[in-house]
Amino acid sequence: MEQFFHLKEHRTSVRREFVAGLTAFMAMAYILIVNPSMFAAEFGSDYFDAVYISTSISAVVGTLMMGLFAKLPLSQAAGMGINAFFVNTVCHEFGFTYANALVLVLFDGILFLLLTATGLRKHILEAIPTSVKTAISAGIGLFIAFLGLQSAGLLEIGNGTISLHSFNIFPSLHGTATWAQVMPLLIAVIAIIAIGIISKKGVRGAVLWGIVGSAAVYYIVGLISVDGFADGISGSMSVNIFAPFEKFADLSLFAVFREGFDFSAFIEANGMGNFIIALLTTTISFCLVDMFDTLGALYGACTCGGLVKNDGSIPKLEKAMTADAVATCVGAVCGCSPVTTFVESAAGIAEGGKTGLTAVFTALLFFLAMFIAPIAKLIPACATAAALVYVGILMMGCVRDIDWDDPSAAVPAFLTVSMIPFTNNISFGIAFGMIASIAISVFTGKIRDVKLGTWLIGILFTVMFFVSK
Repeated sequence: MEQFFHLKEHRTSVRREFVAGLTAFMAMAYILIVNPSMFAAEFGSDYFDAVYISTSISAVVGTLMMGLFAKLPLSQAAGMGINAFFVNTVCHEFGFTYANALVLVLFDGILFLLLTATGLRKHILEAIPTSVKTAISAGIGLFIAFLGLQSAGLLEIGNGTISLHSFNIFPSLHGTATWAQVMPLLIAVIAIIAIGIISKKGVRGAVLWGIVGSAAVYYIVGLISVDGFADGISGSMSVNIFAPFEKFADLSLFAVFREGFDFSAFIEANGMGNFIIALLTTTISFCLVDMFDTLGALYGACTCGGLVKNDGSIPKLEKAMTADAVATCVGAVCGCSPVTTFVESAAGIAEGGKTGLTAVFTALLFFLAMFIAPIAKLIPACATAAALVYVGILMMGCVRDIDWDDPSAAVPAFLTVSMIPFTNNISFGIAFGMIASIAISVFTGKIRDVKLGTWLIGILFTVMFFVSK
């Protein structure tokens, strides 16, 4: 390990790297609960087990590559926000099947590899206006926080309106809610605040502890106060550690090849023209969001650990991006949404992680976690929803970097941030932001500042709006 990772040169040790790897795992292990829960809510409870295993495998592969190939103390797993795009937009809104969407993820990974290998990735990044790039993370944060509030039951959506779920359990005050309905809502609110308190105190893995703690409270309060609660949960308890692997083999593994390339149902319902546009724009959206998430996390985590070079560049950036692309391809084959570098890796770096050995230890813990899926399945929606909301809060931090006093930056940024959650579509938010940026530049005499790549992407998005349903 000394010869491979150069521990002494980096002034670290195996023990310190292990502690850093454990800390990083604790900070991002919530993805093993949240990601499968999102898929189960859309496709059925069997998908929790299947996606739990695929999420674990993709995290192991991506994090191992980051440690052994890029030799960086960074970890990877299924990205938050982009998984919501996969489930709620690509599948629920657009009408693609689970297997169809995996094909688009596979195309995303292959495209990401090609862009990295040819250097075109740099030109695409330069084509996106700075204010739009900065705003993407915030828009995704609002998107997944909104999904979390819905998952917790705090928001009621119907007939074109959004309202807060009633907390009134007193019939004498015309209350219509029951304690069984309100109890999970209270736990979700308390969990969000508790995660904030734990984070403020500097406790590592605050999100994971928030999930575990709120789940414990949910079951304790439920067993004490809700009639029939024990009977309701007894059927979901299981100790068969091999059952999730069976569901994984049946539903997720190689689904992209077994069923994914059959788009006949989508084409019949929407037409060939809409299919081509949806295929291109969704693949590009996956790739752009994946790319920006990874770059943002890399810069954030490496800056935290003092790993950024004097010229502002990240060491071994191309290898890190390659690791991300390969992990996304592997994830697609295993049945998982796109993989990205987690900004929570900074927690491990803050604990002293300086080499790829940190990532190797984190990958080992993700591997061991594959065998506790039956336990993770018992986590209630109110607990995972709190994690979604808090991660959304963290992702909003980038808005501080937007120049709100400059309309040419503020308008595209605001449209990007707002249209992502309002339309339930990440690509729509990016599209509105880019089109607004181009228009402002054209009509304020700065048309020469608009790059050719920006024009091409803007035109593609405009065509998408006029030819898609």
